[in-house]
Amino acid sequence: MQVVVVPDHRTPVVTHMLWYRIGAADDPYGKSGIAHFLEHLMFKGTDRLADGAFSRVVAANGGEDNAFTTPDYTAYHQRIAADRLDLVMGMEADRMVNLDPGEGAVLSERDVVLEERRQRVGNTPDGLFGEALEAALYVNHPYRHPVIGWEHEVAGLDREAAMAFYRAHYAPNNAILVVAGDVEPEEVQRLAEAHFGPIPPAAIAPRVRPQEPPPVAARRIVMEDARVREPYVARLYPAMQRKPGDQAEAAALTVLAELLGGSGITSVMARGLELGDGVALDSGADYSGIGVDPQSFSFYVAPKPGVRLDEAEARLDALIADFLAEGPDPAQLARIQTRMLAAEIYDLDRQQGRARRVGAALATGLTLEDVADWPRLLQAVTPADVQAAATATFRPEASVTGWLTAPDQEAAP
Repeated sequence: MQVVVVPDHRTPVVTHMLWYRIGAADDPYGKSGIAHFLEHLMFKGTDRLADGAFSRVVAANGGEDNAFTTPDYTAYHQRIAADRLDLVMGMEADRMVNLDPGEGAVLSERDVVLEERRQRVGNTPDGLFGEALEAALYVNHPYRHPVIGWEHEVAGLDREAAMAFYRAHYAPNNAILVVAGDVEPEEVQRLAEAHFGPIPPAAIAPRVRPQEPPPVAARRIVMEDARVREPYVARLYPAMQRKPGDQAEAAALTVLAELLGGSGITSVMARGLELGDGVALDSGADYSGIGVDPQSFSFYVAPKPGVRLDEAEARLDALIADFLAEGPDPAQLARIQTRMLAAEIYDLDRQQGRARRVGAALATGLTLEDVADWPRLLQAVTPADVQAAATATFRPEASVTGWLTAPDQEAAP
């Protein structure tokens, strides 16, 4: 098990995080949502702890705990007084190997997950639209499946399937322990060896995922929903992820997203689509390079009342074309990079943020050297780098464009 310590002696508090190199994109075919379902079950009983006792013990000791699942990893974390590190590490090691949820608890928690899906996805047109966009962008890769799972497949999950997934993937040799806070590396090593050392490694199968074929045709979806009050256009492109020892393109894409649509009214999109006689009430761009496989770059444009979606899309197309032809304004790029450097520095003040930064990187194959080098790479991005990354990414044949609108909305002539 890889163990990383991030010392921070400003307060007598620690953030204890255990990351598993397993996520929703590793769900067995036909059992989407099982990684997330298991995350829920990890708060059930073990040989030592009763159902729900884990969180109650953490709270009784003045701490807080939670967990989250992504396509590429699952993480469990506690924030607690430094002198309670032994306690939470022992409980985390216990549920790594001794999880034993009863049949009734499993079925009850499955209902909880189904209700969570209904609230977060089914009850909002944006949630359903987002799932449809992802499913259209990834035609073969399992990123096309939602982390929470498709409803009909989640309804069929049971204890046997969950425990088989648990035994196949939850073991020290598939985990990363990150401890940030008022601790010394020697003490963390001693505790980790005491709690996790006795747990035998598992025969972890290598990650082998279906990959995307080269894109050959632009895709479009139109979703109509009576609940839509503010229609909008969305555009997605596949985009390169941060690669170990090779993060330059991802750095350029990160700067590109901030330059185009992530910096408020000074962004390229805000100035071109919202201000003055612009067509949009709101617009933006987004990219996150953390992932095992290629990620996505996205745009959205919410038009002003009276502006049709086809008009908004045409203005977005023109803005992208102009940017590809002209590249970024060097002065604006320098301002963006200064602001990004400040954000990177401020983030170092957040104990949990530092732990998450390290854990997410290591869980997706990056190294500590890659983490340390990332701020420098962001500052090294040039206008030519940004333009090259945009040209490589914004290919029409790779795009997915979606319209979310109400049935009576005038979307097109």
